[in-house]
Amino acid sequence: MVMGTLTQEVEVVVVGAGPGGYPAAIRAADLGKEVMLIDERAELGGVCLIEGCIPSKALIHATELVEHAREASKFGISFGEITIDIKRLSAFRRSVIDSLTGGISMLCTKRNIEVVKGRARFVGSNQLAVEGGDVASVKFKHCIIATGSRPIVLPTAKDLDLWSSTEALELREVPKRLLVVGGGYIGLELGFVYATLGSEVSVVEMLPSLLTGVDSDLVRFVHKNAKRRFKELMLSTKVTGVRAVDGAYEVALEDKNGKRSATFDRVLVAIGRRPNSENLGLETTNVKVDGRGFIQVDETQRTADPRIFAIGDVVGGYMLAHKATREGKVAAGVIAGHAEAFDNRAIPAVVFTAPEVAWAGLTEAQAAEEKLDVTIGRFPLTALGRAKAMGQTDGMVKMIADRESQLILGVGIVGPHASELVAEAALAIEMGATLVDLEATIHPHPTISESLMEAAEVALGLPVHTLPPR
Repeated sequence: MVMGTLTQEVEVVVVGAGPGGYPAAIRAADLGKEVMLIDERAELGGVCLIEGCIPSKALIHATELVEHAREASKFGISFGEITIDIKRLSAFRRSVIDSLTGGISMLCTKRNIEVVKGRARFVGSNQLAVEGGDVASVKFKHCIIATGSRPIVLPTAKDLDLWSSTEALELREVPKRLLVVGGGYIGLELGFVYATLGSEVSVVEMLPSLLTGVDSDLVRFVHKNAKRRFKELMLSTKVTGVRAVDGAYEVALEDKNGKRSATFDRVLVAIGRRPNSENLGLETTNVKVDGRGFIQVDETQRTADPRIFAIGDVVGGYMLAHKATREGKVAAGVIAGHAEAFDNRAIPAVVFTAPEVAWAGLTEAQAAEEKLDVTIGRFPLTALGRAKAMGQTDGMVKMIADRESQLILGVGIVGPHASELVAEAALAIEMGATLVDLEATIHPHPTISESLMEAAEVALGLPVHTLPPR
């Protein structure tokens, strides 16, 4: 690896240019700091933009257009045979990435943020060595670690050419038989994409349900659609081995009925992610790392080493881009001397399946586990005018509130545009809104957003479009 010869001094250096790192750099620069941003990639944006959130949503949008076209006959609209040009679809995906990465580069340039390509490693509490760039080392007053995470590899098949989400999103091919290992959000999102593209998709999940951690009454809508669009759903099933056979993969499976094997053209492993905290030279600092590799931080994102902050996937919690962005802004603000902390009450989460699932605040399961006295209002989309007009009534909105104070504690949504609606739910929780606040807020008609108001009405015992509780 070629290294530069220069040593530079800078006020703030950010290691990692993903959705946590580059906003942190931009915010620090806007607050008057001299900033350097270091990343191994030639492009800025990190996993989320280059091989995660953004390309996956481009493919999901495209493939859902196909599904809507196929279902259009129920509206009296018919199309000819639908064809999918994989090369053009891949080019569209790439154009979205290029546009956004270019935009980030421009924003950094306009703020005089020095961008350095290379791999950074700590050689002390105030210095980094950089491999592969023009700058050999950087002395800093403060550093923000934003190195993100990477896919977990299937332990039984480390030496095989299996797909992670990275390879799946490159659209290298559309395999006839695709096995998705993992029934979480990444596996299901990509499973729906490839099923629409023409693959026979099978999903194997070692736990008894899809989307573990999401309330079951929300998941059931996704489960129903997955059964329709996938060849097979294998729950409570383990993958005990994978071997390459004649250009395909023979997968050993085990469930309550015993052992069996099945053959697939490709295997996509989506069983979670692990933090990128190794080989950073953290042992030369006072930074503390827990047993799972996550860097420990306080509410200001500061590590045990007062000069060093950490944000995003590498600190654990929800591994979500928008959480990393918020943490990056907090860290930059604290470095600039502002009184800031990551004290958010709700981190919205979204699964871009069919239908979409989103939630913010407490889930119903968490409320039960904490033995909270709550009232719950469920409003089905079958009773919503806009959902009926769209022909998309599979879904519901669930409102969870403290029974006595009526303070909204959590909201769960499944159905069309859930990813957009959840922002209102998060704002309600952050602002300390009550059921009455939400119910009394006039929502435009006819819209999907009315479902939030309707769910609040149900929780209050005063529904208009469903029967009142007995």
